[in-house]
Amino acid sequence: MNHLVARQLMRGLTNGPKCNRYVLCSVTRVDIWDQRGAFGRMMSTETSLAEKNQKEKPVEQVEKKNDVTVSSYWGILRPGITREDGTPWPWNCFMPWETYHTDTSIDLSKHHVPKTFADKVAYRTVKLLRIPTDIFFQRRYGCRAMMLETVAAVPGMVGGMLLHLRSLRKFEHSGGWIKALLEEAENERMHLMTMVELVKPKWYERLLVLTVQGVFFNAFFVLYLLSPKLAHRVVGYLEEEAIHSYTEFLKDIDSGAIENVPAPAIAIDYWNLPKDANLKDVITVIRADEAHHRDVNHFASDIHFQGKKLNEAPAPIGYH
Repeated sequence: MNHLVARQLMRGLTNGPKCNRYVLCSVTRVDIWDQRGAFGRMMSTETSLAEKNQKEKPVEQVEKKNDVTVSSYWGILRPGITREDGTPWPWNCFMPWETYHTDTSIDLSKHHVPKTFADKVAYRTVKLLRIPTDIFFQRRYGCRAMMLETVAAVPGMVGGMLLHLRSLRKFEHSGGWIKALLEEAENERMHLMTMVELVKPKWYERLLVLTVQGVFFNAFFVLYLLSPKLAHRVVGYLEEEAIHSYTEFLKDIDSGAIENVPAPAIAIDYWNLPKDANLKDVITVIRADEAHHRDVNHFASDIHFQGKKLNEAPAPIGYH
């Protein structure tokens, strides 16, 4: 373009005034073209910047959406909850006021000696159920504990549900036993949530969980309808077996057969464990929980064996 302008100027100088108008027009057209080209380049640049900003904007909106709590039409928003040190509370499955310190001084050796025919049936049934568990898991106590907790969380839920329905039918209070049994179910579920952080179940173990849970839930549901005292006695003996399994788990940790890895964050917050807690600390508090569940269920069974209803005796709510 510069060569064209120079050529027109030289022609104007050599041809005289007649070409001045032509030169002026040419230069003017060139200037206008240059201005249009610059304007076009400017508009193209602004368009590309706008498209770029438009592409980046959804990303920023997504990031902001992840950072900010989505408001609900119904106004159901959880208030800001923090730990004692002021950091945000990271869990939705339990709150700080639901955490506790487990009483690990509980007597682990207590055992209900079978006396009646129903006691012996319950005891032999649990011992029989342990045989396939020992064969399948052997000394893989992490996977064994995971399977155990999927079963252990069922009785409290079934018992609490049936007592809830009974309370509605009979127009009577439960004596706190609904809450006590549901607390037990929730505590066992938290055991499972902790074990899942430590042990990643394989596909066939997940399939086994589905099968065992489906069979055990329905069997225990029928058993509780027919004989609550037998059902609670079975659970009491199941908890005794759980104490034994976790004791063996601790022995393998002490011997080095199982690595004493750091405790999961969920376990530290749920049981108020030290920040440097490890797997041994977690198994110790879980074993203590099982001992408390053992006492609660044997106690409930004894109430029934005495010919009384559960609501005639105060429920051990918050017994940890």
